[in-house]
Amino acid sequence: MTERVVVNDVGPRDGLQNQSRVLSPGQRLQLIQALLNAGVSHIEVGSFVSPKAVPAMADTDQVVAGLPVGAATYSALVPNQKGYQLARDAGVSIVELVVASTDTMNLKNINTSTAQAMANVAEIAGLAQADGIRAMCYLATAWECPFEGPVPQANAMALMQQMFDAGIEEVVIADTIGAADPAGVRRLTAEAAEVFGVQRLSCHFHDTRGMGVANVAAALESGIRKFDGSIGGLGGCPFAPGATGNVATEDVVLMLHQMGFDTGIDLGKLVAAVELAVELTGNCDGGSSINWLRRQVEKGVL
Repeated sequence: MTERVVVNDVGPRDGLQNQSRVLSPGQRLQLIQALLNAGVSHIEVGSFVSPKAVPAMADTDQVVAGLPVGAATYSALVPNQKGYQLARDAGVSIVELVVASTDTMNLKNINTSTAQAMANVAEIAGLAQADGIRAMCYLATAWECPFEGPVPQANAMALMQQMFDAGIEEVVIADTIGAADPAGVRRLTAEAAEVFGVQRLSCHFHDTRGMGVANVAAALESGIRKFDGSIGGLGGCPFAPGATGNVATEDVVLMLHQMGFDTGIDLGKLVAAVELAVELTGNCDGGSSINWLRRQVEKGVL
């Protein structure tokens, strides 16, 4: 049987949060529906953050209310206990937390130290467990911090251990600024897979230096079988200088299919989702493979 790899599209949250054009809840649902039409089974649908801080994520509760029930596995980002409560009340079943690998990045991103951020994770993980909600945690800037530079692998491993000890079910190892390289990815993911087990891990890569897909391939070698992608390559962290878009979902899916993995995603319909992202945002060129994919659609191959 063909081995399955899960691709989680983060476009409706991570992809849109830094766009100058703010989409309405209805437009965000349009994008989500296009991803569902393509067979995307995991989608990050929004975040419960202050609309003053991130206007693009206002009214995420309306987005959640409009989601087709049972069509996919949906998740949403929460920054703190208040955000968690809003997500819980909206009916979110999977919440995501973020802790960066360094104090400086945590202070810039969530205005707390790393120790305070981890205490927040433990508190929300406990609440989630009591409420029957799954809690995931992103280890942001896992390979390199834009302020403090390269992150020692031992530091990243220690933080992952703390996350699991706090009750987190899945850790997403994230290259938030796109600074990682395949060799470094292979080293960290191999150790993490050995210590924690691949079923509890996934990866999130940015394409700032053009190595996003190569880094996915390196993590695949370590046994990782779940990856984030963003439709059309949308994205970028507003609190991390130089962090351009996420690795494009269509690039990741194309590579996985050519390598013989099954994602359950229809590439032709995924191209339609890219075209919608282009139309809605006015700031999306598509991934590196989009022109080739468009030609295959035109020829009727996809």
